[in-house]
Amino acid sequence: MSYYLQFVVVGLVSGSIYALISLGYTMVYGIIELINFAHGDIFMIGTMVAILFFRILHVNENNPPTGFALVGILLLAFLISMIICAVLGVVIELIAYRPLRNAPRLAPLISAIGVSLVLEDIGKLWNGLSAISFPRIFPNTQYPLGPVQIGAVDIFIIVVAVVLLVALQWMVQGTRLGRAMRAVAQDREAAALMGVNVNRIISITFFIGAGLAGAASIVYGLKFGSTVYYVGFQLGLIAFTAAVLGGIGNLMGAVLGSLIIGIVQSFAVLIPDSLTNHGIGLPLGGAAWVLAIIFAILILILVFRPSGILGQNVPDKV
Repeated sequence: MSYYLQFVVVGLVSGSIYALISLGYTMVYGIIELINFAHGDIFMIGTMVAILFFRILHVNENNPPTGFALVGILLLAFLISMIICAVLGVVIELIAYRPLRNAPRLAPLISAIGVSLVLEDIGKLWNGLSAISFPRIFPNTQYPLGPVQIGAVDIFIIVVAVVLLVALQWMVQGTRLGRAMRAVAQDREAAALMGVNVNRIISITFFIGAGLAGAASIVYGLKFGSTVYYVGFQLGLIAFTAAVLGGIGNLMGAVLGSLIIGIVQSFAVLIPDSLTNHGIGLPLGGAAWVLAIIFAILILILVFRPSGILGQNVPDKV
């Protein structure tokens, strides 16, 4: 049993990273019903900003910070990556989406794909086509948790995700800004008549969603140790699948869908490697099935329950 529980732990860690990304998708869709396909690439830019920050401070495996120095560097890395990603999200909304807000729905979708490609090309020009490494600065310590082992970096990722998710839920449900966001999501015209600055609220939504992607970029780098220009496209699709699975536009649905996808991805490696493509010798077991399984889930959800597990949280159109 402990063997399988270990896979659950791995899945929860991956799901926590996906949750931070998928919340950006679900927040934007809940407000303006736009699937922001550039969101994953904002996450990718965040990973590269983080690596640049570590290089500037000469932080590496040979000179790892410890104690309060490590805490300070991580806090500063989070702050810088989140702010840059958040500002990038607002700029993209202002330039690529706002002029098309009243256009046919296909137009902003195509614009989102175009922005995604532009960001990928920026990543290529910035750091090339090959993967680049994060410094391994987090202590490689394992702690017993009942019958399973959990690493220090895994605990850190889960704690960061929980803190940010709780803060976001509190903001949306318990603050004046959150009420304005929910009002705009329900009825933009009525919210504007009640004095809500709709453009400002939409920009803030992009700011917060992209900022969460910036936070995800740090914990992703600490966990997996590298990034590449197309990583945002891959993780973005997984996070989008998680948002659809839980219920697009539903914050708790995005979290639930992300955790489920993370656990499914973790257990997918148990598929036996004996399933092979005979004659070619390509292994079809284990990790090779992961993306196929995730996107099969997306297709099944879209076909049989398009509202997701917890249901969509978008305005009803009359």
